Formats: sequence, C-alpha cells, structure tokens
Amino acid sequence: MNSVSQLDQVKTGPWNGGRSPWSVEYGKIMMWFFLLSDAFTFSSLLIYYGAQRFSKLTWPDPDLVFQSIPGIKESGAPLVFVGIMTFILILSSVTMVMAVEAGHRRSKKEVIWWMVATIIGGFMFLGCQALEWTHLFHEGFGWGKIPPMETLKHLFTGDVSLVAAQQFSNLFFTITGFHGFHVFTGVLINIILLVMTINGTFERRGHYLMVEKVGLYWHFVDLVWVFVFTFFYLV
Repeated sequence: MNSVSQLDQVKTGPWNGGRSPWSVEYGKIMMWFFLLSDAFTFSSLLIYYGAQRFSKLTWPDPDLVFQSIPGIKESGAPLVFVGIMTFILILSSVTMVMAVEAGHRRSKKEVIWWMVATIIGGFMFLGCQALEWTHLFHEGFGWGKIPPMETLKHLFTGDVSLVAAQQFSNLFFTITGFHGFHVFTGVLINIILLVMTINGTFERRGHYLMVEKVGLYWHFVDLVWVFVFTFFYLV
C-alpha cells in the first residue's frame, strides 16, 4: 500500500509549491528584486539627465569642470581624480568577489581580510567624493546654486547658459549623492557582516550566503557608478 498521500504527491511537482523551481535561495531572489527596482530608479534619474543634457544647445564641459585633484592640483588634470575614484571602487568590487569566494570555501580568516579591504575601499571612495564635492562647493556649485558668470565662462566651450549650469549642478549633486548614499549603506552593511564573521555567526550557520547576497548589492553599486561616470564625466 502506498504510504504517500495524493496531496503529498502533488506537492512534489516543480510548480506546485514545496520547492523553488529556480533552486535559488529566497533571500537571494529578494535581493535581485530590490536591485531591479533600484535599477529603475537610477535609470529614470540618468535618463532625465540625458534629456536635459541633449535638449540644451550648450552644457558645462566635464573636461573643464572636473580638472582638479583636490589638495594637489587645482587645474590641468581633467578626469584624473574621478579616474582614481573609479579605480578604487572597481578594486573594492574585486575584494568583494574574493570575500564571497572565500566564503564558499568557509575560510573565515580570508573572508575577514577581504571584507576589511572592501570596507576600506568604500571609505576611500566616499572620502574622494567628499573632496570633490568640497571643491565644487568652493567653485560655487551646489543644489540651487551656480558659480558667478566670470567662473562659468571658463566652464563652457560655447555660449554660457545659466539654465544648463543650474540643471547640471542640481542633477550632479542629486545623482552622485544618491549613489554615495548607496555606497555608504553598503559600507555599513559590510561592517555588520564583518562583525558577524568575526563572531563566528556564519560558521555556526554552516554557510556564508549572506556575504554573497551583500556582494550582489556591492557589485550593483559599482555597476551603477560606471553609468554615472559615463553620463557626467565623459559625455
């Protein structure tokens, strides 16, 4: 006599509950849903920036706006500083990959060191962004604020547009600030995971899946920066 009831037999079907048809952990699926929704938010902001940028006859030239290395060189080094920022953030993504890989091997010591490296990279990026913002504030840029006409003349290759300068300033601080908030949040989460790793939380669980899920978030933040870098600093 068959000891498995008909209801139990139905539950074994791949689309009838009891097991995910994609064989993916629930928390990881939810992280992907969150990243998808966040991608829509960043996309809408960048699309709006692109619409404003290409609807204007003139726009601040990024080679002229971003040509300083704060504290070292005031001008003559276009995009050098943001290149350093980008390298730091990409490097932190590499260290995050290494932390996830070490977690798969359940190598607690390696996870700790790679997480520390990722956190340092995140703080370095935020520090660079703070320096860049400080420099732009000193130049006269800000939310609802633009430099005087004499300064703007050196930031446009053509005619000066006050509307374009204001749109550039508002959108730059909004979008890079929103991205910086994501980086800061990621750093805080990584610090929490580092403490949990040191305390042996994941060793007791038998897996480092949480590190992998946060790694997805960190890689997303790095990917978004590539688009922000392209829109603001290269176009």
